[in-house]
Amino acid sequence: MTEQEGHAIVEQLQRWGDELGFSQIGVADVDLSDAEAGLLDWLDKGFHGEMAYMQSHGLKRARPQELVPGTVRVITARMDYLPRHTAANWRSHEWQRLHTASEAVVSVYARGRDYHKVLRQRLQQLAERLQQQVGPLGFRVFTDSAPVMEAELARRSSQGWRGKHTLVLNRQAGSLFFLGEIFIDMALPLTAPTSSQGHCGSCQACIDVCPTQAIVAPHVLDARRCISYLTIEHAGPIAPALRPLLGNRIYGCDDCQLACPWNKFATTSRLPDFDARNGLEASSLAQLMRWSEADFMQRLEGSPIRRIGYERWQRNLAVAAGNALRDNALSASVRAELLHNLNAWSVTASTLVQEHVDWALQAS
Repeated sequence: MTEQEGHAIVEQLQRWGDELGFSQIGVADVDLSDAEAGLLDWLDKGFHGEMAYMQSHGLKRARPQELVPGTVRVITARMDYLPRHTAANWRSHEWQRLHTASEAVVSVYARGRDYHKVLRQRLQQLAERLQQQVGPLGFRVFTDSAPVMEAELARRSSQGWRGKHTLVLNRQAGSLFFLGEIFIDMALPLTAPTSSQGHCGSCQACIDVCPTQAIVAPHVLDARRCISYLTIEHAGPIAPALRPLLGNRIYGCDDCQLACPWNKFATTSRLPDFDARNGLEASSLAQLMRWSEADFMQRLEGSPIRRIGYERWQRNLAVAAGNALRDNALSASVRAELLHNLNAWSVTASTLVQEHVDWALQAS
C-alpha cells in the first residue's frame, strides 16, 4: 500500500463514518508507552475504587497490540449525543433542574438508547465496509467494553484534548460525545495528534463546580468521590458524608460538562437514538419512585440505566428524596408524596435500600 493509497482509504473511512452518524474518524498508533506511568500511578492511589477491571487488565489498557495481537493501528471514532431537538439554552435549563430539589436528574447521555449498542453496531458496519474494500482484515470493535485507553487514543488521532475533568474536549463540539475504536492489523496513515496541553488554559471551572470535589488535580479524577461512579459503578451503600452532595442526581452527573465553556459548542446528534425516552429529561423524584421493578425493567429496556438494576435505582432515588426532604423550599404536597413513597418501600426494601430509606426519613 502506497502512502497515497493509505490516505485515500482514510478519507473513505471518514466519508463512511459521516454516513453512519459519526462526527469524526481518526487513526492512532498503538504505542502508548508514555501513558503507562500515569495509569499505574492512578491505580496505585486506588482512584479506580471498586472498578477492579481497571486494575485486573494491568498494562493491557496501554498496550493495544497485547489486547488484540496483530494490531498495528486503532481507528478512533466519536459520536455526538446531545439530543436532536435540544434548545440553545439547554445548559441553563439543566442548572435550573439541578437546583429544583423535587426533580430527578439523569445524565444527558443516559436518557436515550444505550450508546454501547448504537456505536458497536455502526463501528462494526464501518469495519466491514473497510474489509470489503481492502480484502482480508483483522479487526475488533470496542465501545467502552474492554481495557482501552479511549481518551488517550482519541487525543492521539485528532479527536480532541484531555480536559482538566479528564474527558476529551473538541474545539468544535465540546465534550458531549461518545468514543469508540476499531483495532486493525493494517498500517493506515496516522492522523495528527492534538496537543496534550489542550486549550483549557487557566480555566478550572470543572474542578471548582464538582459537588464532591472528585477532580483532585487537573486531569486527575478520584472516581471514589465522583457522582457518576457512586450512582452507577458503586454497588454498596453510599457513604453518609457524600449523600447530601449528590443532591437530586440519580444517575450520573454532568456538572463538570455544564460548567465547561467549551460546551457552548456542543453539537446535537443526527441520530434519534439519543433522544430522551420515558420523560427522563423532565421527570420528578415522585414520578420515578412510583415505578415498580417491572416498570423499571420494561420502561428502560434498551437503556444504559437498566444495567444498574432496580436495587441501585431505588438506593439513588432514596438519597435524592432525602436531600429533597431537607430542602425548606419543598412544597407540602411533594413532601407528603416523597414520605409516602419512602414508607411504602420500607415494606419490601432490601437491606441496602432500607439503609438509604432510613437516612432519607431522618429528614422528616
